Amino acid sequence: MSSRNSRRWASSFVKMAEAIGKSNIEATATSTSTSTSTSTKSGSRSLWPSVLRWIPTSNIHIIAAEKRLLSLVKTPYVQEQVNIGSGPPGSKVAWFRSASNEPRFINTVTFDSKDDAPTLVLVHGYGASQGFFYRNFDALASRFKVIAIDQLGWGGSSRPDFTCRSTEETEAWFIDSFEEWRRAKNLTDFILLGHSFGGYVAAKYSLKHPEHVKHLILVGSAGFSSETDAKSEWLTRFRATWKGAVLNHLWESNFTPQKVVRGLGPWGPNLVKTYTSNRFKITSPSDVMNQEESQLLTDYVYHTLAAKASGELCLKYIFSFGAFARQPLLQRASEWKVPTSFIYGTDDWMSYTGAQKARENMPVPSEIIRVPQAGHFVFIENVPGFHSALFYACRKFLSPDNCEDLPFPDGLISA
Repeated sequence: MSSRNSRRWASSFVKMAEAIGKSNIEATATSTSTSTSTSTKSGSRSLWPSVLRWIPTSNIHIIAAEKRLLSLVKTPYVQEQVNIGSGPPGSKVAWFRSASNEPRFINTVTFDSKDDAPTLVLVHGYGASQGFFYRNFDALASRFKVIAIDQLGWGGSSRPDFTCRSTEETEAWFIDSFEEWRRAKNLTDFILLGHSFGGYVAAKYSLKHPEHVKHLILVGSAGFSSETDAKSEWLTRFRATWKGAVLNHLWESNFTPQKVVRGLGPWGPNLVKTYTSNRFKITSPSDVMNQEESQLLTDYVYHTLAAKASGELCLKYIFSFGAFARQPLLQRASEWKVPTSFIYGTDDWMSYTGAQKARENMPVPSEIIRVPQAGHFVFIENVPGFHSALFYACRKFLSPDNCEDLPFPDGLISA
């Protein structure tokens, strides 16, 4: 990761907090108390009306907001809470147990598809959830059996107490809970797509369980570079400043942007509205969000961010300050067993150069596809370009008879 990208990443860590001073926070906040008939075993109902709560959200609010956002999707789907138990069989590590040892659930949506369609599993990134792929579900479901999940501790999934105290335990939290979900769904031989931190999880899962994954797609994946791999002179100098020392301390104290949202209580939705409007820069006139879409996304993002802290507390154990992986994927490139496609937006602050270095040592087929007019959320910011890149990456499964003859898509860049 370049020093320029490190600076951009460090500044993004406090971007939501800085938005507090930029936004005109209103004295009152609206809160939707819409209920849903969907079963949510991992949440609890509050006797207090939403308007009277300091943090106007709950698991029920998350699922309801998800349902409203997915009303924009035309393809029918099934939402379920998949029981993954209270721990991996035989494990003595409390990697996702709380004091109650109650069963945990992974929030899952499965879209209607053709019977012979290949299975595509989507894993979201840090601070996100499966609903972020709402702009892609229709197009993907036309060619795949699409299954999207909220990782344990995120979105509408269970949010157990985060008890991990090391990188190894933290990785196990996500990798092993995903494996328990796979077993519960009886899935095998699927295409696995992970975005950002979800790409890191998907890659680590594929290293541990390559027999289940027939192709790996990493979208703007984090975790390839470590601090020692990069020219980190800027980071060293920045840490020596008062601002750098404060931010580094906040990082090591596991301060997250979500804590800012919760701390603002009923004013949190207004901050999230400012954040989402600034975060998703869509330049194509045909793809710009209308007011309804923007409001539904903002509402969904707020409820997923403001709910109980759980999976978000992984951050300091997986990355050091500056988004450098503590156990980088680059160091395990020679162990790769699953063919891999990397997809990056050309304006993604997460540099594709780490993937280029890893590809040199990968003993399996790999490729890097860059999508123009898109940043880190390429699947939101350039929807047609992302779909074109993804379909090309999966050509072996979508067009097996002539996959070798398919030309590289116009408008995309092969790195």
